[in-house]
Amino acid sequence: MTEFAIVNVTWDGLNGDLPDLVSFQATNQQVINWVTEAVRSGSVNGIPAYANADFSSFHVDRFEATDNRATGLFQVRPKTPFGS
Repeated sequence: MTEFAIVNVTWDGLNGDLPDLVSFQATNQQVINWVTEAVRSGSVNGIPAYANADFSSFHVDRFEATDNRATGLFQVRPKTPFGS
């Protein structure tokens, strides 16, 4: 069972990871809250601070750990017309 996850976020054409691992059991709303706080404060490497960042309409993709990645992965991304 996957215990921890990396949180990767795409925002305004930029991409980065939260600095700390999170519980893989976290809810999507918890992940969105963490990402919002991190981007607003500028603590996501590769994404400058955006004081008014709003992720309320973003999607969270969840991926279990694999042989190539020891942790799970959450990808927070804008909803797209091509997604399902």
